[in-house]
Amino acid sequence: MTSAVTVFDWHSDPITRKTPIAASYRNTQNVRRFFRSQCGAYFKFDRPFMAWLKSHVPKTMGDAVDEWKKRERENK
Repeated sequence: MTSAVTVFDWHSDPITRKTPIAASYRNTQNVRRFFRSQCGAYFKFDRPFMAWLKSHVPKTMGDAVDEWKKRERENK
């Protein structure tokens, strides 16, 4: 008996703050829509934030939103 492993589809699956950021993470339009809904229309990816997202440290999309907002506060 084998168990099916479902891979999260970053293009179309619903994203919430609880969605784990796994090795399959991709910067898709769906992800960008999620971040804009959480961070505002001024959200944008930059290289340091993208590196943080892909650092292989366990985190959720909620953690990513909080980290982006923290970086924005620090840059003002």
